[in-house]
Amino acid sequence: MTVEAAKAVGAAETAGTVESAKPVLVIGGTGKTGRRVAELLTARGLPVRVGSRSATPPFVWDDPATWDAALDGVGAVYVAYYPDLGMPGAAEAVGEFAHFAVGKGARRLVLLSSRGEEGARITERALQDSGADWTILRASWFFQNFSEAFFLDPVLSGELVLPTGDATEPFVDTRDIAEVAVAALTDARHAGRVHELGGPRLLSFHDVAAELSRATGREIRFTPVTDEEYRAYLAEHDQPAELADLLALVADGRNAHLVDGVREVLGRAPRDFADFAREEAATGVWAV
Repeated sequence: MTVEAAKAVGAAETAGTVESAKPVLVIGGTGKTGRRVAELLTARGLPVRVGSRSATPPFVWDDPATWDAALDGVGAVYVAYYPDLGMPGAAEAVGEFAHFAVGKGARRLVLLSSRGEEGARITERALQDSGADWTILRASWFFQNFSEAFFLDPVLSGELVLPTGDATEPFVDTRDIAEVAVAALTDARHAGRVHELGGPRLLSFHDVAAELSRATGREIRFTPVTDEEYRAYLAEHDQPAELADLLALVADGRNAHLVDGVREVLGRAPRDFADFAREEAATGVWAV
């Protein structure tokens, strides 16, 4: 390689890399995706600042007074909005934050979004309109919803009661999402791109229950119910009614096709649910 060619390669690599001396703010850095993003960045020797209510300084979505300190000196931000990008007020909050972040010098914003959700598209546009160097990660439903979130108790009880019928979804591992997010945060070549993230196969909740049964060695049933019955079930079990709205996005089949974002970014196939179920079962998370 000539000296000129070596200089050209070096320049290209530098152009494609986000400045590493500045901290990356990981909003939701204690959550299912955020904590994995923070761990991966830290493992690469990159400075990380966790954005959460309990962090120092704290970050609170509905208290913009906390944003300034959280963003001080930050070069890039992983943006995970709670409870959901499609919720009322999400677009306004995320848009205001994105403009504020860019004004503070954090031009690189990577937004965790969801597939097939019209409300989330509005919030995406609010972030894109900020002038940031943005990347959107549209993720399918998480594997970890069954081990760390609202489906954990039903799995422990042995019954998933859901209004999804035979609909399928390419469930995705949050570890894959985190790896893609780190690539987007550290490589400017992902700026201006939307990555759709899913697993390697379509699974119905019948399939999920069967995989969980095999992994745990006990019967996990899937019981289909109507939307009305499910909303009554949520109320009875003190669960958020919004969960029924989100599951409707699965039930109507809008996401019942495979996407290749994980392979496109990471150069490998996404993790499979069966492997996830075996690994999680070995930790005892589903032991009763």
